Amino acid sequence: MAIQVGDKAPDFELKDNHGATVKLSDFRGEKNVVLLFYPFAFTGVCTGELCELRDNLPKFVNDDVQLLAVSNDSIHTLRVFADQEGLEYPLLSDFWPHGEVSRAYGVFDADKGCAVRGTFIIDKEGVVRWTVVNALPDARDLNEYVAALDTL
Repeated sequence: MAIQVGDKAPDFELKDNHGATVKLSDFRGEKNVVLLFYPFAFTGVCTGELCELRDNLPKFVNDDVQLLAVSNDSIHTLRVFADQEGLEYPLLSDFWPHGEVSRAYGVFDADKGCAVRGTFIIDKEGVVRWTVVNALPDARDLNEYVAALDTL
């Protein structure tokens, strides 16, 4: 079961598509975080969602908000994917231990070996303020993220 609104967001430390370490706790007291889990790089729905975020990036990466996108792909795969699609926000690899962070957030599908489409908006104190979890084939609505961020 996915973590719920009001829960303290589990901290994590993952490598991004450039090999840099990113910790959720680094944003505490500084920025709200949109934490987005997606199944796989290069797949149709995932590419569409991540490119839509790219096209609206100032709403998700600014002085008050940081977007972090997590998949179970390797950092090398994520680097090529980001370069190909022009994604200029952190793509984090939950590759090894496989799905550890996805499991902590309750969005890992063990049968498929990947995260489902879970999104968590985490406030500056590290508390989950909004969440949505969609099945693998169901794209998320970007406008819902924007409306949720506006409430913080």
